[in-house]
Amino acid sequence: MNLKFTIIIFILTAFQNVELPKHIQKKVDKEISETFQSTATQFETFKIPQDVAKGLPSTFGSDNFFKIRHNNKLLGYAYIAKAPSKTDEFDYLVLLNPDLVVLSTKVLVYREDYGGEIGSKRWLRQFIGKSLKDELRYGDNIMAISGATISVRSMTSAMNDLLKSLKILHSKNII
Repeated sequence: MNLKFTIIIFILTAFQNVELPKHIQKKVDKEISETFQSTATQFETFKIPQDVAKGLPSTFGSDNFFKIRHNNKLLGYAYIAKAPSKTDEFDYLVLLNPDLVVLSTKVLVYREDYGGEIGSKRWLRQFIGKSLKDELRYGDNIMAISGATISVRSMTSAMNDLLKSLKILHSKNII
């Protein structure tokens, strides 16, 4: 069995307990293996107390925030959520290192005819390196995309909410 195949097997089995649709799960698996480049990676749902989760700007359920480990060493976190677009929503993934710095973002499913450019690696790259101390501003430190204004604003807002939520969780020693 080659190394790449072994990584995929471990990732697929790790997410079997998570209720992600298969087409989304495949994209999540691929992004995680590319970002962390680790064999035998373990994933575990990170449970946030409900009373704390209610007061957060981002939605943290029992199935969208995960710890990523290798040999019991924390490699980082994965956050999967939805954000609104013009008439629907899109699914996205954010991977963070143990210090809660963004390592990768990916639009997993975009359901509109226009605005799909927010899924480009070039545009998403601007979130890499952002941390709890950053505030993202559309048109300032986040580039606009002609024809995708609603989706760009939505992704920017979703990332800001995530960073604010992580800052709150970190200040309460939950993360």
